[in-house]
Amino acid sequence: MSRERDEAISEQIIGVVLELLESDGYDAVQLREVAKRAHMSLATVYKHFATRDALLVAAVRRWMEINTYAAVTPPAASETLYDGVMRLLTYVFEPWEDHPKMLEAYYRTRRGAGGESLDTQGVIAIMPIAIPLFKGADPRYAEDVGVVLANMSYALIGRFVDKNIEITEILPTLERAVFRLTSDNAATAEAARSGVETHEIDPNYSSPFNH
Repeated sequence: MSRERDEAISEQIIGVVLELLESDGYDAVQLREVAKRAHMSLATVYKHFATRDALLVAAVRRWMEINTYAAVTPPAASETLYDGVMRLLTYVFEPWEDHPKMLEAYYRTRRGAGGESLDTQGVIAIMPIAIPLFKGADPRYAEDVGVVLANMSYALIGRFVDKNIEITEILPTLERAVFRLTSDNAATAEAARSGVETHEIDPNYSSPFNH
């Protein structure tokens, strides 16, 4: 079978999975049902995706690539740290507000086998945009902001999946955190965008959004 044919079949399978996720949710994705809807044998599905986890990771990655990360753009010179961080968070969460089943799929897939690749995808997409926002910052401040927001985001997504909050509560809650992190540290936040201060980067420094 040609490479192009293999890729076409994989895309067909992923398309079916995304339809299932959007309409019926994470638990509806079963390989037999995927094969049935894709009009192919179960053996063909297994040939392209050895496990359900692998199939879900591929589908969620594709959805994020199309619906979230494609829209991310670099910060303007005049953009404040608050505005820049909120713009990134909005890029990520607004599509999920319109597709809540995909947020649950992301959360549950991320916890499964191979789910760490979703974090890697996010870092690759977001870091080139996030780093310029912190160009003049003390690396410890940048790291702290990243750690706080990453952990808050994941906790809030978990609360949504557990049906403790509405999906529309996530961004406003994160906005309050960003305001506190930047406004209560106004001088440091301003320096982060000014580029006036310079700091030698510690080779052991962990990037602010890689948590």
